[in-house]
Amino acid sequence: MAHTSEQMFDLAVAGAGIFGLSIACRALKAGLRVVVLEAEQVGAGSSGGLLGALMPHMPARWNPKKEFQFQALRSLQGEIEDLEAQTGLSCGYRRCGRILPLTTTDKLEHHLERAEESRERWHTAETGFSYVVEPTGSRSDWLDAAAAPHGIVYETLAARVSPRAYLASLAAFIRAKGQLREGARVTGFDEATGAVQVAGSTASLHAKNLVISGGFAAFDMIENLTGERIGRGEKGQALLLDGAGLEEMPAIYCDGLYVVPHEDGTVAIGSTSDREFVDSTPSPSRTTELLQRATTFCPVLDGRKVLSEWAGIRPRCHKRDPLAGLLPGHSSTYAATGGFKISFGIAHLIADCLVCEMTGETPKHPLPETFRSAHHFGANRLEADG
Repeated sequence: MAHTSEQMFDLAVAGAGIFGLSIACRALKAGLRVVVLEAEQVGAGSSGGLLGALMPHMPARWNPKKEFQFQALRSLQGEIEDLEAQTGLSCGYRRCGRILPLTTTDKLEHHLERAEESRERWHTAETGFSYVVEPTGSRSDWLDAAAAPHGIVYETLAARVSPRAYLASLAAFIRAKGQLREGARVTGFDEATGAVQVAGSTASLHAKNLVISGGFAAFDMIENLTGERIGRGEKGQALLLDGAGLEEMPAIYCDGLYVVPHEDGTVAIGSTSDREFVDSTPSPSRTTELLQRATTFCPVLDGRKVLSEWAGIRPRCHKRDPLAGLLPGHSSTYAATGGFKISFGIAHLIADCLVCEMTGETPKHPLPETFRSAHHFGANRLEADG
């Protein structure tokens, strides 16, 4: 029996986090018939967090991964402006810049070298993105001068986005152009017939290709399909403060924490990274710790009301780099996961690369080889503690 257009898709995406939604959005723009199948609801995993820090790698020891992320951060503003124009929904994006405190003479010398290298790596003359060492006391209305006795780095490539607003805009685009089904957990995919198995459903659903993009839970399905475990989850926690009047301030990275002001008058603080965890609920002691550490280097936050807390399990591949591409031994089953802390900044380029792989087009920027399956599976695989 022939499948109806409602039942047959060019692409099914398992997971409605930032990777899954971005891939679906790009596929719809390419003219593909797309359905997103989400086990819970949009942003139920680590993508539904609070921080929204879009921070570049250091301009040192340059490699294809850093170049890919640079091109992603460089182009994301245009992608988001186009999405906002089509959906009428703000994503809370702003090129906010970032402050890094310099606490030792060695760090000062190190970052003076990075500032010099950034002119080449970030193409400063062309892009205007700068990485500058400023003297002690600079921007002390925001970062306490005592936290930066040797000055600061101020760089202008960094940006921020509202994670939940960005996901909502992507989801709105997908619902308008394709299908998005929440409460639909993918349990299997038959490449020979294109049948997609969904838990508890007897309805027929077929797709030419499947992308597994369900955050850290994707590692379970990938292991079932390949026999190899290539990643794990790490718990992160963040909180949201009243940030009225701080909307235009740059992000700060200090003492292992980010402080990120948002356009809605909030400030996000986070995030931790715990390999060992019991569940994905916020820990009150962690919240207290985050707040104490942040107010130490950013005193203007002291006394501001905590509006909400968040915790989630983020996907991290054992090889650290994300996984994006066909699974080994498969012809139409793809995976996109393991973005860990950089997912929101690179998701649109990951999406472009995967959709181009499916359609035979040339991506805007090539996928780094270390993101591909061959880097994560087989002889190249690392164990969890490798």
